[in-house]
Amino acid sequence: MKIILPENVKTILDTMHGAGFEAYVVGGCVRDGVLGREPQDWDITTNALPEETKKLFRRTIDTGIEHGTVTIMIGKEGYEVTTYRIDGKYEDSRHPSEVTFTKNLTEDMKRRDFTINAMAYNEEEGLIDRFGGLDDIKGKVIRCVGDPKERFAEDALRIMRAVRFSAQLDYEIEEKTKEAVKELAQNLSKISAERIQTELVKLVTSDHPEKLKTAYELGVTKVILPEFDKCMETAQNNPHHMYNVGDHIICSMENIRADKVLRLTMLMHDIAKPATITVDDEGVCHFKGHSELGVQMAHSIFRRLKFDRDTMDRACNLIRYHDDRFPATPKAVRRAMNRVGVDEFPYLLEVRYADTMAQSMYYRQEKLQLIEDTKKVYEEILAKKDCVTLKDLAVNGKDLISLGVTPGKKIGEILSAMLDDVLDNPEHNSKEYLLEPERLKKTFLMDQINEG
Repeated sequence: MKIILPENVKTILDTMHGAGFEAYVVGGCVRDGVLGREPQDWDITTNALPEETKKLFRRTIDTGIEHGTVTIMIGKEGYEVTTYRIDGKYEDSRHPSEVTFTKNLTEDMKRRDFTINAMAYNEEEGLIDRFGGLDDIKGKVIRCVGDPKERFAEDALRIMRAVRFSAQLDYEIEEKTKEAVKELAQNLSKISAERIQTELVKLVTSDHPEKLKTAYELGVTKVILPEFDKCMETAQNNPHHMYNVGDHIICSMENIRADKVLRLTMLMHDIAKPATITVDDEGVCHFKGHSELGVQMAHSIFRRLKFDRDTMDRACNLIRYHDDRFPATPKAVRRAMNRVGVDEFPYLLEVRYADTMAQSMYYRQEKLQLIEDTKKVYEEILAKKDCVTLKDLAVNGKDLISLGVTPGKKIGEILSAMLDDVLDNPEHNSKEYLLEPERLKKTFLMDQINEG
């Protein structure tokens, strides 16, 4: 088996081999190479000690030298080179108490998480696979190296990584590995929110976000996203639905493109349904107010998992309006664009499509047609450059000040009233119309204006 190595990687390996050291690319890049995928990073392992590695290259950075890792810089690219090592006892489900360097590649590979990530490669020796990684790739299996309980005890995040790799590769988790996930899932509570967030995003933006259900079945979401567990336990006895809330969420993620904000929006768009459920006299479930409460709950989740502000704000905005229904008329669409945001409006249409496709067949075609009609009107509004925000208004604060309006709150109120008029009547968006004296007095409540 041949894996195509980048020139910089070849240079590093050749330099180390030329100095008498062993060196291989290792881990995820080998797995991706076997799968015919383009690796994101190229990690290198060697029997050379960190100081020996540093002597061979002009520019190096001590990125994790206490654990044997040196980053070699070639141009603007960095490549991590790590000495073979044996980890000591893990006391915090994250870091070994000590690291011992070894000259044995197999000993180093024993500490890696899954067999598919425990393969090494160089062009001279080919693929080094001592734990059955190639067989597990062929069998589409996620299996821990050695005892899964030991691997998960070393770093509890590997519990999430098992599910994440399952989602990214569409592999099944091997039975013993699965049982260890169930038993040790609670240890994820010891892992930092930032690391949990990274794995969750990789899972939900994968080709198989439905594997989130595996995380639920194995007790993972109970620790990292308990709000989702409540969704899985909440039925939707309603003609518009055919799944419980959790399965509806999963189906909606499957029906939207793998954009981070969109997938997270679908993950949380109905997160408040368990808290808002009511059942009428006919046994039909209703969830009034779930969008607004959902914004609050999603905001709390985003904060808890240390998401960046932009992702949180955009997703919460889409959650707020995901159930907003309006006719596909220019007036209604302009107002919706103003509420949601011009740039975010197409995202809302994608959310509505995914939401609809995860519902029952009840009025599905009519719902989809409304989305399509709304999209056409939106595009027409953009083409005509209709005013839908204050920045598009033909009048600004300086115009009002020049007419004698005192700077302050009143200016904002007048501009908002003007925009309200223009949203319904785009032809009114001209200075001549909006600043006509009598109209200013009557419509925009300006008691005194300077007509000179």
